[in-house]
Amino acid sequence: MAAPHTPPSAILLVIVATACFTSLDVTVKYLSQRYPVPLLVWARYGVQALVMLAFLAPRLQWTLVRTAHPRLMIIRGIALLMSSLCFFTARRYLPLAEATALNYSTPIVVTLAAGTFLHEHITIPRWIFVFAGFAGMLLIVRPGSDVLGAPSLFALGAAMFYASFQILTRKLAGEDAMSLLFYPALCGGVLMTACLPLFDYHAHFPPLDMLLILAIGVVGTVGHFLFILAFQRASASSVTPFTYMQVVWSTIAGWLVFDAFPDHWALAGMVVIASSGFVLSWYERWRASVDAGEPAAVD
Repeated sequence: MAAPHTPPSAILLVIVATACFTSLDVTVKYLSQRYPVPLLVWARYGVQALVMLAFLAPRLQWTLVRTAHPRLMIIRGIALLMSSLCFFTARRYLPLAEATALNYSTPIVVTLAAGTFLHEHITIPRWIFVFAGFAGMLLIVRPGSDVLGAPSLFALGAAMFYASFQILTRKLAGEDAMSLLFYPALCGGVLMTACLPLFDYHAHFPPLDMLLILAIGVVGTVGHFLFILAFQRASASSVTPFTYMQVVWSTIAGWLVFDAFPDHWALAGMVVIASSGFVLSWYERWRASVDAGEPAAVD
């Protein structure tokens, strides 16, 4: 049951946002069989940058790009771009569910990196989560099996880059939320536009493919906006457990669209990763409420 301090609207926003990201994953996997990954990444961030410029720049003007830490903002944007390049490549070859679950090993890296770079104390429950998440990851890739190949390494590389993105996001916590959203889109759009001529792709696109390529950027942008709205309505610790709905959506979508259902080992790994992350988020929120002297917001 959701904690009483978590508005149902915030939960619904996160669930719809994860559905948007799964729709993006399905579209990328479908298109990546015919188009190079860099083209799809360009669509993802180029469209988001244009949408934000069209709808937000007239109102926010220079606030959209004003920052006290331009260097860190650019590095953060590049980290997210590299994560997308790795993850889009993994999606091309891996089943959706496995790729998504491996990407959810990001919190493991963030937990370890936060102790090293942000000097955060790693509690015993966090260590348990790290070991449980690592065990879940091993169940999915199974060293020595055919699953552990280049695509899985790309998925894990995506998690590493995304962990760097999250660590930098913590360091830039004082920056404007719209700037934090815009800089990755700007970096990704500019860099991929510069690199696009280096890759081979068809000059002519069927109308349906053009719509789907455009949808990559639009759906991704909508998903991120829904996340922002959710975090404006509730604390991050209270809504984070519901982000694991993306593993569920990806499993269903992979089964229905690509006829690929995880085997029992991969399914067990997904359950371990998702449940350990869910329990840790629940525990962290309970501990925060107790430390603040508030009634525990759990059942």
